[in-house]
Amino acid sequence: MGSMNSGWLAQLAPPHAPPPPGWWPLAPGWWIVAALLVLTAGALIYRLRHPSRRLRRTALRELKLLETRADDDAGLAKALEHLLRRYALAAYGREAVANLSGDAWLAFVVAKGGKELVGESGRNLLRAAYGGHVQGDRSRWLQGARNFLRRRK
Repeated sequence: MGSMNSGWLAQLAPPHAPPPPGWWPLAPGWWIVAALLVLTAGALIYRLRHPSRRLRRTALRELKLLETRADDDAGLAKALEHLLRRYALAAYGREAVANLSGDAWLAFVVAKGGKELVGESGRNLLRAAYGGHVQGDRSRWLQGARNFLRRRK
């Protein structure tokens, strides 16, 4: 009986393993990983090329805090002036903003969207920000600052 089995087994093909799987085509999971990497890289490039959006959102958030926190006109004026200066320096560059003061600064702010700060309203903001006593127009100051911050270059 043993000899009968050995002859039959000898006729079978030698045992061999199937070939290892190839790299191509990729499994669906790898396609998902590749798509996520491309989307992440695209989002990162977009954020690096458009920092002004983040800057604008941050400044508008700070303006919202000022609206709720500032009690007196002088404190609000000083904080608004500081916020507008910081934003302008970051968004428009030191060369365009750093040497502006008084009416030249107000003209810049008005030209860049803060039209509510034209004339006496803007001058009152500057006077109050730098220690002068004026009857402030908070709503015009805040709206002018908001429009200045919202305007795209």
